[in-house]
Amino acid sequence: MSQRDQDLALVDEYVQNPSLKRHMLAVEAAMRAYARKFGEDEQLWGTVGLLHDFDYERWPDAPQHPLEGSQILRQRGYPEQVIYAILSHADYLADQYPRVSRLDKTLYACDELSGFITACAILRPQKYAGLSASSVRKKMKQLSFAAAVSRDDIVRGAEELGVPLDEHIDFCIAALDAASIL
Repeated sequence: MSQRDQDLALVDEYVQNPSLKRHMLAVEAAMRAYARKFGEDEQLWGTVGLLHDFDYERWPDAPQHPLEGSQILRQRGYPEQVIYAILSHADYLADQYPRVSRLDKTLYACDELSGFITACAILRPQKYAGLSASSVRKKMKQLSFAAAVSRDDIVRGAEELGVPLDEHIDFCIAALDAASIL
């Protein structure tokens, strides 16, 4: 069984909600695309993106998510690098798990944004085709749209990653489109 098959089996074991699964696949797609761009380990980065919220359905409250998931990942032999990156995506754990590596920062940058881009694309007949940073930023100003998505986290994520926001948005749109997330 490949690493991705193992990751997907873990997702299937813990996640029932199709929207949450779609979100996790979207973050995985963005993480894999950034791994290729940065010359990093695509499988490792994909695992981090795919598994970052696998415990959320069972333990949605802070700090149980992602602390409960980290224990499960350790029991199953996942590398500490994967576990640390997942722990660092939770702002409320920033004192214990600050985002220090490019992997940590990329997960944080892709998490909320991938969800927001997916929400934008779902409403469009052409999905990702023609979706651009300017149209996503326009939707970001509409606070009632995808209200649970933190606009501050999206902006902070791009800043921490050191990528201009529009470039980051366009990059993630292309990654989700290429992976056919929807």
